[in-house]
Amino acid sequence: MGRAILAAFVVAIFVKLFLLDIVIADGNSMEPTIRSGSVLVVNRLQYGFRFPGQQRFLVRWGSPREGDVVVFFTPAGYVAVKRAVAWENRDEPRGEGLFMVKGDNYRFSYDSRSFGPVSVDAVIGRVLGR
Repeated sequence: MGRAILAAFVVAIFVKLFLLDIVIADGNSMEPTIRSGSVLVVNRLQYGFRFPGQQRFLVRWGSPREGDVVVFFTPAGYVAVKRAVAWENRDEPRGEGLFMVKGDNYRFSYDSRSFGPVSVDAVIGRVLGR
């Protein structure tokens, strides 16, 4: 019995650190798609693999595509949930590994219009089921 509980605990920690994460949405920037207080499951392996606590992906095999709902760290260090969008200013240079984000409730959203493009390395993962 004790081994089974320990094994389940180890598997749960492994899943949380490397595969899936759970985030609770806070704020109304993604309404009506995601309401404040919603529990979101995040695929940590959608765009690459990194060890917990690392700033960059060890191996990266993708970048957010237009329409993906992603969880990432803002330049101020906050965790945010936004939708990847196309670059609005065609003259703005597009750096490798950068993408733009916008909240679905864009009038009340702190997003790329305020802080600019987001690095793929800032991404925690993609929200599943949205």
